[in-house]
Amino acid sequence: MQRSSFFLMGCLAALFLAGCVSQKKYVDARLHVASLLQDSLTLTRNLQICNDTVARLRSRNAALNDQLNRYIQAAATELSSKQKELLSSQQLIEAQQQRLTEQERQLRHLQEILHQQHALMDSIRGAIARALIGFSPDELSVQMKNGKVYVSLQEKLLFKSGSAVVEPKGVQALSKLAQVLNQNPDLDIEIEGHTDSIPIHGRYPDNWALSLARAASVTRILINDYHVSPLHITAAGRSWYDPVASNSTPEGRALNRRTDIIITPRLDVLYRLIEQNGALPPENTDAANSSSSP
Repeated sequence: MQRSSFFLMGCLAALFLAGCVSQKKYVDARLHVASLLQDSLTLTRNLQICNDTVARLRSRNAALNDQLNRYIQAAATELSSKQKELLSSQQLIEAQQQRLTEQERQLRHLQEILHQQHALMDSIRGAIARALIGFSPDELSVQMKNGKVYVSLQEKLLFKSGSAVVEPKGVQALSKLAQVLNQNPDLDIEIEGHTDSIPIHGRYPDNWALSLARAASVTRILINDYHVSPLHITAAGRSWYDPVASNSTPEGRALNRRTDIIITPRLDVLYRLIEQNGALPPENTDAANSSSSP
């Protein structure tokens, strides 16, 4: 642009010196050249402005590209972290599902074992009921509650009033019961003596002593006379604190004067069944069997 201006001015000067143009034409040419010079300066300034704008835009574009790259890198890092978290969560869910599946399997095994145990106890209840079929309902009863077999022997069958000596008919009932117990050795047997609420006088100081003495007498007969294992028997006296009827009537008190023989499956047998079915991991534990010798 500057070289063009110099060229125009040179031409005008040459024409003037040569006398080839008039004074008016020379002035007009000078004005035209000045206008062109002004346009050239304006274009130069505009070009500089454009160059500066382009430089700023390039700098801004570089900053934005750098910011975009950092954002992409951060997003990629976060995505990788989320993917790892998702993978970890999926693995955790799979492990929990496997654990749940295993627990369901164990539960089915336990239910099957409990069903087998219930069937076993019901079979024992039936065997005892058949063995004692010759005795009347007001002398004894056989029933199953909460997975246990309860043989309830009334006082009129076993003892005279205030006595702990078993009567012959009671001994006969115990002999038949012992036959079933000896055929099923994997049982725990608890013998509980019960009385009514009327205080006693005589050989025993109170109902506690009488109830325990009666339980001990029944226990001795089962062990000494009929060879039921003493390792599985516990004798206990409950006095009048576990009644089955009201002590306010003679009929209720008669029902409360009883000896309960409670038969339960041994826990170590149950655990052995569980281990055999894979419901629990095998453990080297000794079963805690409580027993007492009368």
